[in-house]
Amino acid sequence: MKKVREILEKSQLFGGLPEEHIAEIEKIAVDKHYNKGDVIFYDGDEGIGFYLVAEGSVSVYKLSPEGKEQILHIVKEGDTIGAVPVFSGESFPANAKALTKSHLLFFDRNKFVHLITNKPALTMNILALLAMRLREFTIQVENLSLKEIPGRLAAYLLYLSREQKNKDSVKLNISKAQLANLLGTGPESLSRALGNMKSKKLIGEDGISIRLINRGLLEELAERGKPR
Repeated sequence: MKKVREILEKSQLFGGLPEEHIAEIEKIAVDKHYNKGDVIFYDGDEGIGFYLVAEGSVSVYKLSPEGKEQILHIVKEGDTIGAVPVFSGESFPANAKALTKSHLLFFDRNKFVHLITNKPALTMNILALLAMRLREFTIQVENLSLKEIPGRLAAYLLYLSREQKNKDSVKLNISKAQLANLLGTGPESLSRALGNMKSKKLIGEDGISIRLINRGLLEELAERGKPR
């Protein structure tokens, strides 16, 4: 198991903070462990604190009236869950569950707010995180409402490329069924989109890795939102 200090130092929210700040944050971190499929919180639960994924991955999702899951985003190691509602003083607007056996750190809202008072560097990190979350949701709404499946897929692959800092290939960190859910489609439609993009020599598949053969056309497809 990773040490709490190491987890904090490598996280998106706390990385780069002075050593004395990390030491203070470590004192209020509470270890939480979940098995695959365990629910971390439900839509509507009071936002009494937020979580940092130390190991594993977590799905944040909504349920339709028919009980169908719509994945909003997949949270990986080093990223946070629930920060937006916690800092806005609202309840959680979605559900969260562990996709794998996961180790999370929990931060009580009141303790954390008390801790960050008069710490501008940490406050700026939080503002940057909230701004990024807003941008992610804006992009997702645009993708789901305006783009056809190939455009959504191209946009997601390019997003992974930027995140993984690899221009030539990306590794899928979720199953294809989960990817289809995230893109707001079904597995068959996703398979057709992948097959079409491979036949046009835009991408190639090697197991969980996808080679970005023609990045220029992928960017055009992601921007245009639909195939030619």
